[in-house]
Amino acid sequence: MIVGIPKGLLYYKYYPFFMTFFKELGLEVVISPDTNKGILDEGVKYCVDDACLPLKIFHGHVAVLKDKCDIILIPRIMQVRNREYICPKFCGLPEMIQNSIPQMPRIIDKPIYAGTRKKLYSWAKDIGRLITKDKSKIKRAFNFALIEQDKYKPGYNDNNQGLTVALVGHPYNIFDKYINKNIVQKLNKLGVGVITEEFIEETLIDEEVKGLYKRPFWTFARNSYGFAANVYREKRVNGIIYISSFACGIDSVVIELIKERIGNFPFMTLKIDEHTGEAGLDTRVEAFVDMLGRGVI
Repeated sequence: MIVGIPKGLLYYKYYPFFMTFFKELGLEVVISPDTNKGILDEGVKYCVDDACLPLKIFHGHVAVLKDKCDIILIPRIMQVRNREYICPKFCGLPEMIQNSIPQMPRIIDKPIYAGTRKKLYSWAKDIGRLITKDKSKIKRAFNFALIEQDKYKPGYNDNNQGLTVALVGHPYNIFDKYINKNIVQKLNKLGVGVITEEFIEETLIDEEVKGLYKRPFWTFARNSYGFAANVYREKRVNGIIYISSFACGIDSVVIELIKERIGNFPFMTLKIDEHTGEAGLDTRVEAFVDMLGRGVI
């Protein structure tokens, strides 16, 4: 059996777990290519118009992968932390895919609650039974997958440049170089280092979030706010760049919370959508870095 894993959304955070789990169960794993213009065009073709760019791109990854596998993972990720949830569009992602893309293979769409190891193992057991009846093999595959995931350290932590900025936003907006027009490379060429939320301790993020009137309901909101607030308070960076998908409801709230927290500290929002021109983004990034260097923001 061949299992397909689309290279979109939270693939960038959790692919070691999924790939190792399926390989240890004896399946062949195929991954869709890096995001490109063709994948974006396929996503725009199949996805509903009012969806955000990352969802459209995920549809594109599924479209180019569906004929290359017997079963495809459409991760219905509900939780990665207790008492917090992921964007609601993740919850309905399998239905969106099934109703939009024709001739789909069998899909893996069981909800994933990863707030605890026990809850995540419940998902692994149910999916493993689709492939083998050997309970020990499923448990071994799950344990190996956790080990590989724990070894994996995504993100950026480059403060060896003249200036440093915090790059804030949902993980797929930060790690998909096509979505963000390879902004990390652009910043590095301008002599700017980048740090992302993965290199701030969870406890520090939790401390910052305690200052809010209400505990964030969404994990993405918690991470982005807590990270931005911490690097501002600790003076770890010279400025903050928030990469936001057009029409993202969570971002629209979090950006305002961050602005209120940091006051006049250098902050720029970059909105991304399916338009592929880079000139406007390049101009804004260059101007922001220039003003950081001159200390005039």
